[in-house]
Amino acid sequence: MDRTTHPPHARPRRRAHTLLGGALALAVGSGLALTGGAGVALAADVNVAKNAGFEAGLSNWSCTAGSGAAVTSPVRTGAGALKATPAGQDNARCSQVVTVKPGSTYTLSAWVRGGYAYLGASGTGTTDVSTWTPDSTAWKQLTTTFTTGANTRSVTVYTHGWYGQSAYHVDDVSVFGPDGGGGQDPDPVVPPTPAGLAVGAVTSSSVALSWSGASGATGYHVYRDGTRVQSVTGTSATVSGLAANTAYQFQVSATNAAGESAKSAAVTGRTSPGGQNPNPAVPRHALTGYWQNFNNGATVQKLRDVQAQYDIIAVSFADSTATPGQIVFNLDPAVGYASVADFKADIAAKKAAGKSVIISVGGEKGNVTINSDASATAFANSAYALMQEYGFSGVDIDLEHGINSTYLTKALRQLSAKAGAGMVLTMAPQTIDMQNTGTEYFKTALAVKDILTVVNMQYYNSGSMLGCDGKVYAQGSVDFLTALACIQLEGGLDASQVGLGVPASTRGAGSGYVDPSIVKNALDCLTRGTGCGSFKPSKTYPALRGAMTWSTNWDATAGNAWSNAVGPHVHNLP
Repeated sequence: MDRTTHPPHARPRRRAHTLLGGALALAVGSGLALTGGAGVALAADVNVAKNAGFEAGLSNWSCTAGSGAAVTSPVRTGAGALKATPAGQDNARCSQVVTVKPGSTYTLSAWVRGGYAYLGASGTGTTDVSTWTPDSTAWKQLTTTFTTGANTRSVTVYTHGWYGQSAYHVDDVSVFGPDGGGGQDPDPVVPPTPAGLAVGAVTSSSVALSWSGASGATGYHVYRDGTRVQSVTGTSATVSGLAANTAYQFQVSATNAAGESAKSAAVTGRTSPGGQNPNPAVPRHALTGYWQNFNNGATVQKLRDVQAQYDIIAVSFADSTATPGQIVFNLDPAVGYASVADFKADIAAKKAAGKSVIISVGGEKGNVTINSDASATAFANSAYALMQEYGFSGVDIDLEHGINSTYLTKALRQLSAKAGAGMVLTMAPQTIDMQNTGTEYFKTALAVKDILTVVNMQYYNSGSMLGCDGKVYAQGSVDFLTALACIQLEGGLDASQVGLGVPASTRGAGSGYVDPSIVKNALDCLTRGTGCGSFKPSKTYPALRGAMTWSTNWDATAGNAWSNAVGPHVHNLP
């Protein structure tokens, strides 16, 4: 739509401490939590595995049939991990011979993710051991113990996958016990400051945090407003016991046996208000209208002037910044508001009347780029900040310059985690963007289907297009509306997530205007099986969400003819 007429891998280090007059050395092992007894390792205990975090590629490791590779993503800590891929009769076994002390007990552990993953030790001189886990999308620790025989001085430790299963990943291997004379990885240095600290889901009493692993870290400290409140071994934490609707600053540092890093840059997380979700529910059948935050010759409106028929009002548009993915909102003086406070009051009044007011991102001239983890996080953080500041109930995605489904999906899921279940999420792709399920827009819609409110495809400015039956239909006809909607309805979207987007007047778009009577016929055809043209769907979709128009301003310019005709019809759908 346009603004004119269209719209860490940790290495152990022995450190001597004097405790109650006795000399004890405390060894910290990679990824290992000691439990039971006194909880203190003996002085000689070290991690006897070399290159335990694959920071030096596959050095010290051997993988069958070339099945292993050192990768930089995904990693649990540090900059490296192992990826091993079973193929045919090879189960992708990667192993290392470690030097051990006879008659000693070792704790074997590793962090794994991906396909079936096994961890074991052979040649122990006593009972060989192994453990395994089925697929896991998150890092999971496998742990077992073994005891060496009276004459055993080396043991083979290994990982492997399973036949026909997908690749598995390994990081932070530990073979923790007495030094058999082979030494260990070099002593650690103080880890670097963790990066990527971000706020996740919030409740009225908690804030979830996540960050990137720091090389060589064995743990992390979490700070709230400068005070340490948690210590964790992973790269996420949830800080609870907070006050509702309150902003807090959070930082995180990385630790290991050598010490603690500097604190990260602070991020702000605000708890949600207590009580009920403040956003009104979207009706079963809804009318969506775009409100212009600019003057292009259409009737200038304040939000309070937006016609009562509209259930979802998309404020057009947010603006991009020099930071990729980041958006801001600048209220245009041309709209006539005396202050931003008056604009916010209008949003609150519309919400009090049961309307959803959302911020639209993109448009014909808008260009917000979300193509990396950093830009996805920047989008989620800035969009949520706008929701908090103005009271927007959600966002509309109207990006017309190409999207990356992978990172846009990440951005929307991060935003949803912050905003909660009441967030309204709409999309307004062009016709070409929804021609099949392989397009980036369609893939995004399906990937966020569980949090998606409605896709209001723009049935205009496109020319003739293919319908779901493979036939070509000219825009402006009832067949064009129904046969193209059918692609979405049969392509995986729920009927409640499909709406018909059309111009409010002949001046609202370069082409594709349809008389409200045709819109009503198309709605009836899809929901009731009546009013169809030559194309008739194989079934009806009574849950169809409704219709959308560009714009409420062009509607007002034409005497509200579109909303007066289409609005009541939408609200009376079955």
